[in-house]
Amino acid sequence: MSKIFKLLLIFIFITNCSFHKNSKFWNKENIEEEKKENITEIFKKEEKLKFEFNPNLKIQLNSRAVNNSFLKNFNNNSGRINYNGKLESLSKYKFKKIKDFYQYEPEITFNQNNIIFFDNEGSILSFDNKSNLIWKKNFYSKYEKKQNPFLFFGYNDKILIIADNIAKLYAININTGKLLWSKNNNAPFNSQVKIYKDRIYVIDFENTLRAYSINDGKEIWARKTQGSLIRSQKRLSLVILNEKIYFNNSLGDISAIDINNGNLLWQTPTQSSLAFDTGFFLKTSDVVADKDALFFSNNQNQFFSLDIQTGNLNWKQEINSNLRPVIINDLIFTISLEGYLIIIEKNTGNIIRSNYLLNKFKAKNRPKIKPTGFIVGNKNIYLSSNIGRLLVIDIATGETKTILKIDNKKISRPAIFNKNLYLITDNSIIKLN
Repeated sequence: MSKIFKLLLIFIFITNCSFHKNSKFWNKENIEEEKKENITEIFKKEEKLKFEFNPNLKIQLNSRAVNNSFLKNFNNNSGRINYNGKLESLSKYKFKKIKDFYQYEPEITFNQNNIIFFDNEGSILSFDNKSNLIWKKNFYSKYEKKQNPFLFFGYNDKILIIADNIAKLYAININTGKLLWSKNNNAPFNSQVKIYKDRIYVIDFENTLRAYSINDGKEIWARKTQGSLIRSQKRLSLVILNEKIYFNNSLGDISAIDINNGNLLWQTPTQSSLAFDTGFFLKTSDVVADKDALFFSNNQNQFFSLDIQTGNLNWKQEINSNLRPVIINDLIFTISLEGYLIIIEKNTGNIIRSNYLLNKFKAKNRPKIKPTGFIVGNKNIYLSSNIGRLLVIDIATGETKTILKIDNKKISRPAIFNKNLYLITDNSIIKLN
């Protein structure tokens, strides 16, 4: 009798409260609804800036221009550069066309009066200021050449350090091109290369910051951050200040490291875990340091200022840009991917002025035009683009004064050396006075 009674109780329990969707018992729909109710959207998608703000406000810069912003720059801030050229072509340095040039951010190395760059097979080229080839060196096998290595340079007065995207790290004499040593890493490199004292600092595709001896390439320490399944082609960046090194990884984390031993001092994530799940393609600007703060932005409509001592957020602004910002006194200059010149108050993050720069192009062509880098000169801002045009913008008014045709495809961020402006295309370096 008791057995029948137990079966009856089980039957009543099942029919009254188990899997009916209106019952109070937990089912899949209840769980999903509960999850939704407990999620707070912190990293919500913001509207991109698509309007001008105070466009008629005139900006007057009082800072003194500098000449050495592209030489051994530890804070990544080019500032105001002593340049006001005529932009007349002086010469062209030709090399083998670099495959997939549009994916990368190439930079020229300047040594005394010479220019150092590379070609599609990894040959390193040294030109004099009259475009004559001084020396050409290649340290790759036939198989490695076919992989079209892309090179990242770091240098001092005697040594040129090369890290590449096929996991090779080597050093050569910067004056003669003679190989000094060569090492292989477990993962390809994808960052700026910084030399500080007798050490080399570079980040690989596994989001690991590595320190090597400049004398023999021996690894001194390595600091790994969170890895990513997605390999971004966007070059990562490093800042060195007060015996600390600050860097970003492909997930948007910013880390501070003791430069002597590699110990982690702090780390600040800028993206949510929900963003990782969607697999979006994050592109972050170079990190720039200025006194007590770090500044950087990304293509997710976020511009950050972090306290350099703690990593705490100072302020955040809705600006969509992966270009390296420029800091001059109390102002930050940046250009959005939509073509707006934006000037920000450094301490508060308030936008002071916003000007649209693409008005001189046909309306139907504007959505295809993307800025690739800019610098600030004495009177003008020089902006390169993915369609081979160089825009000259008046600092005071924000007006686009001139548009020069350099090429039909992407040109690099401008560089200034010896009062000449240099631009890189996929097969040449253009020198303008």
